[in-house]
Amino acid sequence: MSPARKREAVCKLQSQLALSERWACRVLDQPRSCQRYTARPRSDESHLVNRMLELARHRPRFGYRRIAALLRREGLRASDSRILRLWRQEGLKVPQKKRKRRRLGTSENGCHQRRAEFKDHVWAWDFVFDQTTGGSQLKWLNIVDEFTRECLASKPARSITSEDVIDMLAELFAMRGVPQHIRSDNGPEFVAKAIQRWLTQLEIKALYIEPGSPWENGYAEFQQSHS
Repeated sequence: MSPARKREAVCKLQSQLALSERWACRVLDQPRSCQRYTARPRSDESHLVNRMLELARHRPRFGYRRIAALLRREGLRASDSRILRLWRQEGLKVPQKKRKRRRLGTSENGCHQRRAEFKDHVWAWDFVFDQTTGGSQLKWLNIVDEFTRECLASKPARSITSEDVIDMLAELFAMRGVPQHIRSDNGPEFVAKAIQRWLTQLEIKALYIEPGSPWENGYAEFQQSHS
């Protein structure tokens, strides 16, 4: 634990347990000279901080090490450890790159465009969520035959992965046969590469609806509301 952290801990012990500074320092093995130490900023600290902030604004993808290197090129006393301290003091962070979500699907795959024409022509699947009285999440995977409106399966679990989905489908296929199409939204379990490879091997076409358009998977949504 750093001396600064120990100083904070000593202050908390003093305030919460009404201990003297001597006893609090003894419990945490903190020298009293360190506890009473007051940092004295160097004369160039304010200029260094201002310049560091300017560089961070112009180069937002640079971390503290690269900023420190730029400051040293300008002749400033800027070791990595010193800039790290000031970097944290000012609350600076390198912004994280946002990963682009895989967007599969189109309105042409919606249930109003590509209708089921016979039994086992199109199955629809989706998740419904709920929670227990204790606050734990429950998750149901519902699978419906769009032509017969029959609920083929409804699996509740705390968590359902793409492997669980494949196991459930394999059991259904063994009992009922293989559909030509399966309609779903763009949930991570449905767009998983393992699911796509497995459906391709069985020559089942996945009908992914337009992102953010649950009405295009209306039969699965209707089943959810009656589950």
